Amino acid sequence: MNVAVLGGGVTGLTAAWKLTGAGHSVRLLEAGPRLGGAVRTDLVDGWLVEGGPNSFRESRPAIGAVMEELGLGGERIESSPAAGKRYIAWGGLLAPLPLSPRELLSTSFLPRRAKWRILREIARGPRARTEDISLGDLMRDHFGSDVVERAVQPFVSGIYAGDPERLSARHAFPWAWEAERTSGSLVRAAAADARRRRGPGGFRSAIVSFRRGLQALPAALAAKLAAGAVVLNADVRSIGPGSGARWRVCWGDPGGGREGEFDCVVSALPALSLARLEIGPGGSCPLSGLGAIEHPPVASVFVGFRRDQVQHPLDGFGALVPAAEKRSILGIVFTSSLFPGRAPADHVALTVLAGGALQPGIAGLPRDELVERVCSDLRFLLGAHGRPAFVRHTEWPRAIPQYNLGYGRHLEAMAECEARHPGLLIGGNVRDGISLPDCILSGVSLAKRVS
Repeated sequence: MNVAVLGGGVTGLTAAWKLTGAGHSVRLLEAGPRLGGAVRTDLVDGWLVEGGPNSFRESRPAIGAVMEELGLGGERIESSPAAGKRYIAWGGLLAPLPLSPRELLSTSFLPRRAKWRILREIARGPRARTEDISLGDLMRDHFGSDVVERAVQPFVSGIYAGDPERLSARHAFPWAWEAERTSGSLVRAAAADARRRRGPGGFRSAIVSFRRGLQALPAALAAKLAAGAVVLNADVRSIGPGSGARWRVCWGDPGGGREGEFDCVVSALPALSLARLEIGPGGSCPLSGLGAIEHPPVASVFVGFRRDQVQHPLDGFGALVPAAEKRSILGIVFTSSLFPGRAPADHVALTVLAGGALQPGIAGLPRDELVERVCSDLRFLLGAHGRPAFVRHTEWPRAIPQYNLGYGRHLEAMAECEARHPGLLIGGNVRDGISLPDCILSGVSLAKRVS
């Protein structure tokens, strides 16, 4: 078939690659001047800067299989063993996040009442909820307010840049929702999952990247497409009836745009683009409701120091900063501790995230003011002193779609739109999950649905 793929992020690229491999003729239409979406890597004077995600968790065999199919096995690198260690800021200090029962009992990060709640949670029985509740409420029910304030909230800020009191437990963290229904105890469910992975035939999860950075992934996907398959700066305005059962896709300016006819249309567009897209013979926008999906702004500040400028050993993945700490940042990734080649010799690289649903105004601050706030927090938390040797700032005004309470109505709208318009398929982070692996698997699934 002749297939139009809308959107040149990781989902669209993966779908286009798989469709090309299945023998279809593919035209990939990307509204911007580059491919890769939020994945953006720059190499400057020995600093490897990730403007979007810094790594991804290879937690499913299908993800590893995609890497091998793309020929990225030799480029793939796993994070340092130290990455298992995580820090939480509390009371002005960085405390190691407890990762075992022994560490939980001995940590000063949580009060005794919180430890007791966690131990009691192990005895909970299954509970099948019918109502959509916030992740904050679900976790508070299991572990109490201390754990939500000190661990869940910064964890959610690190993943979604979101607010656990608004995120839907069912849609944003389906693992927890399902574990409560089947096991009852989230602690028992997590322990059982870990045992399965360690057992015979289990799949060992790993945090990975590539020697040249994550940009190697969209570059490898794009290299698998046919010559001329990609059209950049192609903002799709409408998809409507073509000749016979085909779709007519129009992109560009209304007065001087281009169009083409396709047997099938695969959408990996973000929510706002879908909300504005005219679909069907009437030129209506049936997915206009997706425009209400919250996308908080996030700023990523990559900061480099000489090693002797930072007192902290940086022996871990990074540090999360709860909102209760009243700092300007959401968290810090110890970038050069995770993977080699991220900083020049005798230097360290840190990636700091700011903004999000709880502090949206910080992400849009002028660059110099934001960098000053970031460096102030790094002095306080890591003992980083003096002027940084390198700074790179990336702002995402609409960063991550928030699967907030009531998100089911958006999923239903997309399913109904597909049902009313055969030959239109919808995926991407607005529907299938926000992580890089989610986007890869969404692209694979879209291609299978076409075939």
